[in-house]
Amino acid sequence: MGSTGKHFVLVHGTNLGAWSWYKLVPLLKSAGHHVTALDLAANGVNPRQLNEVASFFEYAQPLTDFMASLPKGEKVVLVAHSYGGLCISLAMERFPEKISVAVFLAALMPNYIAPPATLFQEYFKRTSPNPFLDSTIVYDSNHQIVSLLLGPQVLATGLYNDSPTKDLELGKMLVRPTGFYLNDLSKPFLSHNKFGMVTRVFIISGDDQIQPVDFQKYMIQNSPPKEVKYITGSDHMPMISKPFELYITLQQIADKYN
Repeated sequence: MGSTGKHFVLVHGTNLGAWSWYKLVPLLKSAGHHVTALDLAANGVNPRQLNEVASFFEYAQPLTDFMASLPKGEKVVLVAHSYGGLCISLAMERFPEKISVAVFLAALMPNYIAPPATLFQEYFKRTSPNPFLDSTIVYDSNHQIVSLLLGPQVLATGLYNDSPTKDLELGKMLVRPTGFYLNDLSKPFLSHNKFGMVTRVFIISGDDQIQPVDFQKYMIQNSPPKEVKYITGSDHMPMISKPFELYITLQQIADKYN
């Protein structure tokens, strides 16, 4: 790693895995950065099954364990996509001193006042009655979502609408169900003194069909970050549809907040 190299930690979104960053990782490494792309519990190639992950905190444990293992004095650029935003928020609360900047890439970005689950309530207010189309959804007795497995139709029209067809097909093959853990997320666990003190940057994905720009802007207003960046013509998977533009944006962020 060069003298100006940073350590990027990449956290994937719903139903995905570390594999979803495969285009971005070599771009960052070619610029002299160190990159860690993690699989959260029961996603990607993580060996645990969904029914073995009892809570949001267990789901995020691969990230929190990794953050705990960082040497004293080392700081990382924490980058989250989609649902992964809730996971890095937990890491921000537990390890604020180890993060130079937290980047929310079209990611769920809570504030430290309301429980994170309120984001889901607002999301369903602002989207169609069935934003997940042909997905497999498991509900509990209170009609709350327990888990989600995105279906081929919503992957094509909601996530990969601006991405190459081969990446859509790869995504179809590699999806795994993700829990929502709404009971855990209905209780506040973020604070001003920890989560609130970490520098945050939000990257808007301009052609996101599953998490529309209107909702992304709501999160920005609800929990104002230090800075907002914008990638034009990118779907919900900017690391797939616009990897070079994302790389340049992340490089700018890392250079500014070190």
